[in-house]
Amino acid sequence: MKYRNASDVLPDDLLKEIQKYAAGEALYIPSDGKRKQWGEGTGARVFYRQRNEEIRHRFFHLHHDMEQLCEEYALSEETIRKILYA
Repeated sequence: MKYRNASDVLPDDLLKEIQKYAAGEALYIPSDGKRKQWGEGTGARVFYRQRNEEIRHRFFHLHHDMEQLCEEYALSEETIRKILYA
């Protein structure tokens, strides 16, 4: 994160008001934009949701056993259980 001098960025009246509360201190001003949730920017959220739905379908409707699913998806039995019963 790049630091900028407040006097270069803020109008004088706002700068004087801020100095009343935090003169000489470093302040972090968060952006007002909304942050994306995990996986929204990369498509990972959609990928894992589809994969997990497919695993549930294969187990509950096509009756694949857990060992098959572990091998097909390269996941541990514990992970498959979490997907199935979450």
